[in-house]
Amino acid sequence: MNTLSHDRLIQLCEDLKLPGIADSYPALASAASDESQSFTDFLEHVLVAERDFRRARSAATLVRMAGFPVVKTLEEYDFKFASSAPRRQIEQLASLAFVARRENAVFLGPSGVGKTHLAIAIGHKAANAGIKTQFTTAADLILKLEAAQRQGRLKDAFRTLSRYTLLIIDEIGYLPLHREQAHLFFQIIAARYEKGSTIMTSNLSFGAWDQAFAGDRVLTAAMLDRLLHHSHVVQIQGESYRLKDKRKAGIIGDTNRKENAAA
Repeated sequence: MNTLSHDRLIQLCEDLKLPGIADSYPALASAASDESQSFTDFLEHVLVAERDFRRARSAATLVRMAGFPVVKTLEEYDFKFASSAPRRQIEQLASLAFVARRENAVFLGPSGVGKTHLAIAIGHKAANAGIKTQFTTAADLILKLEAAQRQGRLKDAFRTLSRYTLLIIDEIGYLPLHREQAHLFFQIIAARYEKGSTIMTSNLSFGAWDQAFAGDRVLTAAMLDRLLHHSHVVQIQGESYRLKDKRKAGIIGDTNRKENAAA
C-alpha cells in the first residue's frame, strides 16, 4: 500500500474514532493478501480487531478507576502456604458467576491469610471483564460518606455507590464505628441488597460483628440478614503470610495460631 493511501486510511480512522483498525489494518491487510481472504473475511478481522482494542481499553480504564491499592491475581496466591483456604470455592468465585447473580462474598480469617489479596484478585478479574468495580476500606468509605453528609450530598454519594456492579469493602472490624457511622454503613448494604454484589473482608467472626458496629446487635443482625441471604462465606485460618519469614527465623511467635486456638 502506498504512503498516500496509508495516510488517508489513518486520517479516516482518526475521524471515525477507530484506533484499533488504524493500529492493526496493515498486518491484517498483508495477511488477507497472503491468504487470499475474501473481502467479507478481511472486514470481519478488521472489526474484531477494533472490538478487542476497545474492550482492552475499557478494561484498563475500569481497573484504573476501581481504586485497587495494588494489583493482585489469583495465580499469585500461595494456596500451599494457605492450606486451609478453600481453593475450589475461591476459584468458583473467580468465575464471576456470583456477580451476575448479584450475590455477595465474605472472606473471614485472621490478619495475613490473604483475604485482601483474594478480594483484589477477584475484583481485578471483574474489572478486566468489563464489570464496574470499586475497592475501598471500610474506614475510607465511612470517611467519604461523612464528608458527603456534611456537604449535603449524601444522596449523591449513595447513588454513586449504587452504580458499581461489584463493591469491595476491606477490613470490616479493624476500626469500630460509632452509632451514626454504623447506620451509614447499614444503608449501603440495604441499598445494594439483591441489586449489586459486595465483597467484604473481616478478621471478626459474624458473632463479633456487633463490636464493629457500635455494639448495636439489632442493626448488625439486620445488616447480616441482607448481606448473607445470597452470600458465599470463605473461611480462612492459618499463619500470617507476611510474617512467615520472620516466624521461620524465630524473630516472632505464632500469634495467629494462638488467636485460632483461643477462638
